Amino acid sequence: MTSPRLPPQLLRLVLLTLAIIGTYSVARVFLTPATFGQFGHYRGAALEEAASRPPVYAGAKACDECHGDTFAQLTKARHRSVSCEACHGPNRPHVKNPDIVPAKLTDRHCVRCHLADAARPAKHRQINLTEHYPNEKCLECHVAHQPNQSK
Repeated sequence: MTSPRLPPQLLRLVLLTLAIIGTYSVARVFLTPATFGQFGHYRGAALEEAASRPPVYAGAKACDECHGDTFAQLTKARHRSVSCEACHGPNRPHVKNPDIVPAKLTDRHCVRCHLADAARPAKHRQINLTEHYPNEKCLECHVAHQPNQSK
């Protein structure tokens, strides 16, 4: 009695599958970082790398130290939950050297959060630019740190 032979196309498929699995296994050994899996499904050295990067944000306390009057005004306004650096950008360089001026507020900063978008919550104030004073600048009418006040 003769043993059954695999058809050639099936034999090629089996060999191809074994080659793919072998290549993957070898690549995984050489390409997986040594610290992968140290803290679950993560690379352990990633924590040290993130901690070694220089910080770019100064934080609200740094803004309050020099701009206390504006900061106090902001804490009473609707934007009290918005960080200064959300609009003015990362300001650690400004804190270290006050001659470096932070970004000035423009209409883009307002529109980034307040442009009408169905994905935003309904209670979040939204505007349609074509209906809400077209060709006007937000900061010509609104006070940046207290947007409900008019100029």
